[in-house]
Amino acid sequence: MFNTLYKKCLDLAAHKSAKYYLAIVSFIESSFFPIPPDVMVIPMVISKKKDFLKIFLITTIFSVLGGILGYLIGAFFFDIGMQVMTFYGYEDRFISLKNNLINSEGFYAWLSILFLAGFTPLPYKVFTIASGLIGFNILIFILISLISRGLRFFIVSYLSYKFGNLFTKFIEQHGSKWFTIIGMLIVLIGVIIYLLLKLYE
Repeated sequence: MFNTLYKKCLDLAAHKSAKYYLAIVSFIESSFFPIPPDVMVIPMVISKKKDFLKIFLITTIFSVLGGILGYLIGAFFFDIGMQVMTFYGYEDRFISLKNNLINSEGFYAWLSILFLAGFTPLPYKVFTIASGLIGFNILIFILISLISRGLRFFIVSYLSYKFGNLFTKFIEQHGSKWFTIIGMLIVLIGVIIYLLLKLYE
């Protein structure tokens, strides 16, 4: 099923209405669809380099809007939200995380997790729904989603624009690992800044 959907997304990237399909895929990927929009972003930017900023903006905006849908599913449709969590194998981990999110440290931990989910290959949709399930502050949720999704899709779009097929091969071989490393480094820097601010309060 995943291979079929992956190939379908690649086909849509070459369609004359590719930008509209990119918006749809970006939107639904943030709440339930398993194929990330990067699959479409990379070939679209390579084929139309002058549109790389437009492609980046479409992907980011509709991904965040889809994330808000995921949040609302978690907030108002508990059973559906838990079904998605179970499908991706995160039900037990969600219950464990929820039990730890009862203090300020838990709040900042969730910020870090949400950022990593938006930036790395972690299933972002799981954490959009989980944010709604735990009643996480929706304005902060939207802000973190904009930062993490925007950063990720800008990097993907820009490197596709700059290096084309070379970047495609790199993503196929090492993409998940490097996005995870970069995301963790950003979070680590954020934690260090937070600790320094606490130290000098």
